[in-house]
Amino acid sequence: MAYVITDSCLACGTCQSVCPTGAISEGDIYKIDPDVCIDCGTCADACPAGAIEPGE
Repeated sequence: MAYVITDSCLACGTCQSVCPTGAISEGDIYKIDPDVCIDCGTCADACPAGAIEPGE
């Protein structure tokens, strides 16, 4: 199950730089492509705002 980025996102880019599959795209709030996300949690561990959590 893919991770999701919540409204707490600071759009700092930290998650995008650590994602091993390139599943994260930038924007006002970054987005994770669920078809590319491998559910590794690297982005969630790296997020300074705690804005990334497991999806449902």
